[in-house]
Amino acid sequence: MASVPPARHLLRAKDLADARYFENLTVADLARAAGLSRAHFSDQFRRVFGESPHAYLLTRRLERAAALLRTTDNSVADICVAVGLQSVGSFTTSFTRTFGMPPTAYRAKFPPAATYARVPACVVRFYSRPQHRTFREDAAGAPD
Repeated sequence: MASVPPARHLLRAKDLADARYFENLTVADLARAAGLSRAHFSDQFRRVFGESPHAYLLTRRLERAAALLRTTDNSVADICVAVGLQSVGSFTTSFTRTFGMPPTAYRAKFPPAATYARVPACVVRFYSRPQHRTFREDAAGAPD
């Protein structure tokens, strides 16, 4: 029976970080998913993927935060919490280091989120129908 390559276990941890970045994940959680000790996991992850597990998880969170800044009107604090971070100050510092500008300046470079809002055609049709009927059949108590 062939043994499983060690990188395969690391992919489990990477997939966990990608899928659940918004949760309070720690390096210990990722190491557990890979079935390795925390120290061994961190060394192997850095060797295989070129960055520490913590840096990878932070990058995923910041990428998602950037997408939310571009496409929503949520506050920076709400976005910070939504991507799994606790401190707005640390979030702003990390975001600025990664993207070269603070979150509010980044958001200002893009059109308002309202320009991207799409209303389904069925909703438009429902709300654009006349509300005051002039037909006799619509009157209350009208004979059938």
